[in-house]
Amino acid sequence: MPAAVAAIFGAVVGSFLNVVAYRLPRRESLVTPGSRCPTCETPIRPYDNIPVIGWLLLRGRCRACGQPISPRYPAVEAITAALAVSVVLVKHSPHDILLGLLLVLIVVPVTLIDLEHRIIPNRITLPAAAAALLIGLATRPSGVPAQLLAGLAAGGFLLAVVLAYPRGMGMGDVKLVAVLGLLLGASVGVALFVGVLAGTVVGAVIMARAGVARGRKVAVPFGPFLGFGAVVALLAGPALIHWYLHTLA
Repeated sequence: MPAAVAAIFGAVVGSFLNVVAYRLPRRESLVTPGSRCPTCETPIRPYDNIPVIGWLLLRGRCRACGQPISPRYPAVEAITAALAVSVVLVKHSPHDILLGLLLVLIVVPVTLIDLEHRIIPNRITLPAAAAALLIGLATRPSGVPAQLLAGLAAGGFLLAVVLAYPRGMGMGDVKLVAVLGLLLGASVGVALFVGVLAGTVVGAVIMARAGVARGRKVAVPFGPFLGFGAVVALLAGPALIHWYLHTLA
């Protein structure tokens, strides 16, 4: 039952995150106007706006003008639902579940926005930081100092990297990592490692295909890699840390 509720919650929220990813960088209202066709701007009827199912029933086309509607919309809804279910299945305490769901609500729009616009908006990271601390204070006050320490350590580490190599990342990445520290605690180290590893692999593939000189000029946002690392850390971070400490260390 909790998994089913999480799936519905995730799909509905995923629909809203599509709106956030599209409108927030354009400084448009997230509330009005309601959902509409991106081509003819006809308002989408409530029964056509059911997450995933509505798109499938319409066969990916607007009912009014017949133009294709990007499959990105149902994909984001389905992915958000799957992540929400994973959080509920993997985490057990209200503290961990709430922080995990908040992380999902952050990394999905951040990934979409950074891929398209090469920015990580403060309007996402700053409220997320405040929400993470409020959750900590409400559900596990004794853990708030550890939250703050993880956020400061992760943000400080990436800030040092950005100052040493300013072309590779930006302050948006630093703020995002600091928020991930508040959400993940010690597992933020896993998020950073996985994110850097994934970014390195993708960079190597780009240079292998385009050549080293041209590949180095390709702008690849780091936010999506941090988002991927954050999801890995959220679902498997403690297990990976335990494995490392008891097997390799």
